[in-house]
Amino acid sequence: MALGLQLRRQVLAGLLLCVCVGRWAEAGKVLVVPMEGSHWLSMREAVRELHARGHQAVVVAPELNMHIKAEDFFTTKTYTVSYIGEKLDSFVKTHVNLVFEKVHWVTLFLKTMASLKKGSLFFERSCEGLLYNKDLIRHLNASSFDVVLTDPVHPCGAVLAKYLSIPAVFFLRQIPCDLDVEGTACPNPFSYIPRLLTTNPDRMTFFQRVKNMLYPLGLKYFCQVTFTPYARMASELLQREVSLGEILASGSVWLFRGDFVMDYPRPIMPNMVFIGGINCANRKPLSQVCTAAFVQSVLPVEHNL
Repeated sequence: MALGLQLRRQVLAGLLLCVCVGRWAEAGKVLVVPMEGSHWLSMREAVRELHARGHQAVVVAPELNMHIKAEDFFTTKTYTVSYIGEKLDSFVKTHVNLVFEKVHWVTLFLKTMASLKKGSLFFERSCEGLLYNKDLIRHLNASSFDVVLTDPVHPCGAVLAKYLSIPAVFFLRQIPCDLDVEGTACPNPFSYIPRLLTTNPDRMTFFQRVKNMLYPLGLKYFCQVTFTPYARMASELLQREVSLGEILASGSVWLFRGDFVMDYPRPIMPNMVFIGGINCANRKPLSQVCTAAFVQSVLPVEHNL
């Protein structure tokens, strides 16, 4: 319980750093641009806590979605999209099943990339529905928000924050192709940080290091296809050429839903805050009977040590 409260304070530290400034110190207006799926379920708890502290949150979401439903602690603004809800449900179920497949890492990599490429079309159309909605953009621009809270793996919120000239707080697990590394200008040594899906250990052999070096090359095509549309939409919205790296570099605080218990240690930058466990529900403490049984089972081990 204490750990959960500590993690929650870390989340709010980054948000309130941007929100609670100057004459807005008592309350702020937060524009939330979430990503669908479990990403939103984690972010929702941060939005709930902001509301409890007196801040006003407005969540912008597509009309067709799976988990982003109206709640009493935020206001919802919706926009129309051009895809069908049944197709989105089918994609999510197929993508989730990949996690449980026991296949070679190359096969898993190729299947995951194909699934992500298909899913990126849904998010691209969703972003077009938001950024090309002139009435909604005009309303958001006139609402004088203090900060944008968004998941940059779906860069639409980052593009919107750049257009509205509002500080952005990024709430994420990670971004493919090391775009989070590029956005934070963080060192990223391939020689000793195992890459996701490679199944490499933290102490790699020579061939595992070669595998670790070659792995990002396979992501280049995927990232080119997946993220280029956002750079195009950002350039149209800002009326100048802009790269996705420039968009992500404007993030004020990066809140990573991870820690060095679950992930391998790596270099970090001052605006990177790790909040691993924020998506875990707080459980009731163990009963005295369970606690006593656990202590009794540990004592013989400690005695032998």
